[in-house]
Parts: sequence; C-alpha cells; structure tokens
Amino acid sequence: MEQRILIKNIKELAFIQDESDNRTRLSGAEMNECKTIENAWLAVEGDLIAGFGSMEDWEGISDWTNLKIIDARGKIVLPAFCDSHSHIVYAGNREGEWVGRLNGMTYEEIANNGGGIINSALKLREASEDELYAQALTRAKEVISTGTGALEIKSGYGLSLESELKMLRVIKRLKENTDLSIKSTLLAAHAVPPEYKDDKLGYIDLIINDIIPKVATEKLADYIDVFCEKGYFDNDDTRRILKAGMEHGLTPKFHVNQFTISGGIQIGIEEKALSVDHLEVLANEEITALKSVSTIATLLPSCSFFLEIPYSPARKMIDQGLPVALATDFNPGSTPSGNMPFVMSLACIKMKMKPNEAFNASYRNGAYAMDLADTHGSIAVGKKANLIITKEVPSYSYIPYSFGSNHIESVILNGKVQG
Repeated sequence: MEQRILIKNIKELAFIQDESDNRTRLSGAEMNECKTIENAWLAVEGDLIAGFGSMEDWEGISDWTNLKIIDARGKIVLPAFCDSHSHIVYAGNREGEWVGRLNGMTYEEIANNGGGIINSALKLREASEDELYAQALTRAKEVISTGTGALEIKSGYGLSLESELKMLRVIKRLKENTDLSIKSTLLAAHAVPPEYKDDKLGYIDLIINDIIPKVATEKLADYIDVFCEKGYFDNDDTRRILKAGMEHGLTPKFHVNQFTISGGIQIGIEEKALSVDHLEVLANEEITALKSVSTIATLLPSCSFFLEIPYSPARKMIDQGLPVALATDFNPGSTPSGNMPFVMSLACIKMKMKPNEAFNASYRNGAYAMDLADTHGSIAVGKKANLIITKEVPSYSYIPYSFGSNHIESVILNGKVQG
C-alpha cells in the first residue's frame, strides 16, 4: 500500500489553483495573484495531492491508515519550484575564468582565448559518464535542498555526437534515480567546436544529419535548443536547426537576446517555440510581438548578476501583459548556482517584480515553460505532490527577502520526503 502523508496545522497553504481555474500560465496582472488558506491541512496519496482545506474541515482524512503525519505548525507549505533552464551536467568548473574576468578580461576575450563553452566542452569530453553523473547528482541534490522539484537540463558541453549523447544519457540517469521531474534538452548548437572552427556549416550539418536523428532514436531529449547570438549561431542557423529538431519530434526552446538584439525572438514565435530564454536586451517591438502567443519568455537574472550584464525588463514586460518565467541557468560559466530563492530575490530587487509575480514565474509559468502546466506549479488536487515546507518564517515573501539563508525545512517530491 502506498504511504499517505497528512500535513496538518499549516500556518499558510499558498499558491492554490482552484478547480475552475484552467489557465496554463499567468500573464500580466494575473501574475500578482495568490490564493491561500490559513491554518490548513494537505493530504498526499501516492505521488499526488489528494486534498487540502482548513483545519476546521477534516472529512475523509481522519480514517486513513498507513499515514505519515507532519505537523507544520508555524510553517508555510508551497509548491516546489519549476526551474525551466539549467545546464547542471558539466565537468569541473570555470573558477579561473571568473578570476580572469575580475582582473579585467571580457566574456568575449575569455572565449577567444579558449575559455567559455569550449573550455567546458574539452573538460567534458575527457570525463567518463560515471564521473559526469556523480557530479551532476551532487548538483541535483543541491537544487532539491533549496526547493526545486522540476528541472530542465540541457546538453551542449559535448559538441560532438559521442559527447552530446553522453550528456543526455547522464540526464536520463538523473531522471531515473532522483525524484526530480526532469525534462531534457539537446543543445548541440551551443558553440562551434574547435575541430569545426572554420567550418560552422559543417558542424550544423553534423547536428542535423547525425546528432538529432541519433538523439531522437534513443529518445534522449524533449526539446531542441540553439544559442542564437552573435559569434555563435545566427538566425538562419537557428531556424534550420530548430526545424530539423521539430522533424524528429523535438519541441523548440532556445537562447536569444543575451547580448544583442538579432530578431531571433520572431523566429521563436513563428516556429511556436515553447520558450525564448535570456532576453537581457529586448526591443519594445519584441515585447509587443510576444503578446498573446504561445511562446513564453524565460528570464535568468542570476546570469545578469554573475556576468554584470543588463537585467531583462521584467517590469515592462509584465505591465504590458506578458507572462514571464524565471529560471536559474545553473552552469559553470555564467551562473554557477541553482538557487531559485536567490533568483526570485534578484527578480524583485533588480527587475522590480513583486514577490507574488516572482513566485508565480517560478511556479506556474516555470511549469508551462517545461510543458508541465497540468501537473506542476500550484497546489491543486491531482497535481504532483511536489511541495516545500518552510521553516518558521513570518510569510512566504520572507524567502526572497532574506536571501542569505535557506528557509526551507523539508521538500516532498513525487510524494516522498527528501532526505
């Protein structure tokens, strides 16, 4: 018999989605919504939320057997975070590049001197699958401890058929051996590898003719991604690679407008990309173009923090009615952190988002950006029991306010209390 969990005496149960609310994401003013119940209970059966309500209403729960009871007196229960953009499978770190940048080198200079993505690719090619898995598992446990329950993970540090497959197989092992809800993305078009330095079109042909078909045959990825940026892959490259992925059943979502405005966002809209990610620089007409389309903007403020580049104009985007998601971009070069509470702090302080907006961007809109809107991102009967129980805090807004501490006492994923 599956164990059942009853969380009782909850100080506040927050970010509830009513049965009548069939919105898959929240846009504009909707992002400031939060329905709560004070002095609440929540029941879990198997891996799903079975019910919740006020402590004054216990019907149907008190007669349960095989029941684990958690007393959450003074604590808040929230959905687990949905981090829809990460690169946690990598070898080693790039601390030396960070020191170099502090000593005056630019991101472009580091890349031109063999650093950046190519540095990570060369390290990854030398690492065994088991070594990569062990390092990535440590990072996965780290993000769980700070409240993440769903995670998108990209390849892109292999830049060859063998190494891209190695990365994606590691992601598959993480999916099988953790309680995280994981989505996998093929990002072979992350940079041009050294052996194709003077033959970018040759590398694109390798991606289209060899890597994508092999990944699709082994069912190793959900999404196809491209680093659409000056010096990497241009708009024509991006469209070609996305279309090739789509022909093999991979949904497009891609990096764009991190450093320059290229027009790539329009490609995402036209190709019905699930998300366009980064958007640190954004033209007014691009904000207009993103209105009322299926593609969602995913913003990565901790990347702006680490690289000291502009922050996405989230306030303007939300005020003009857009939905936005927040994610960590956890990677060795530009965001060596998977801490979603810190991402929310930056979103509030640097991008002028309201706390409820930051939470909803990390919950329902993050779930949408991973095609998990029906199962994750809110407190609702029948959704996955991916939950956070806080320590004794004055309110849920205290989490992004007090950014230097971990205010999460325990995490439940797929109905299992994480150790």
